[in-house]
Amino acid sequence: MTVQPPIPFRASATPPEQVAFDRLELGTILGLYGRMVAAGEWRDYALSFLSDMAVFSVFRRAAEHPLYRIEKRPRLRSRQGMYAVVGMDGQVLKRGHDLPTVLRILERKLIRPVD
Repeated sequence: MTVQPPIPFRASATPPEQVAFDRLELGTILGLYGRMVAAGEWRDYALSFLSDMAVFSVFRRAAEHPLYRIEKRPRLRSRQGMYAVVGMDGQVLKRGHDLPTVLRILERKLIRPVD
């Protein structure tokens, strides 16, 4: 009877990478979030870092569904753009390659006509 050596543990079996917002992206998003909180429009947020996308969800109240989701999907970088703003109903409101340009759709909601 021959004894086989133990199978070594593979250190290369790493968990899948997470997509995250970098410091500049997060600063841009939190700047908008601060202005919307000051205007009384938004109250809470949540961050999700998944293997294929990062999501910044915005809530008006403690609700089940976010009011808006700001998504970063690096796989779409060469196609439609990796940034998107998604509404409560799942509809993509704006998609593009430049985060500040994509976030302008939410800035418009902050500007209201003066009576």
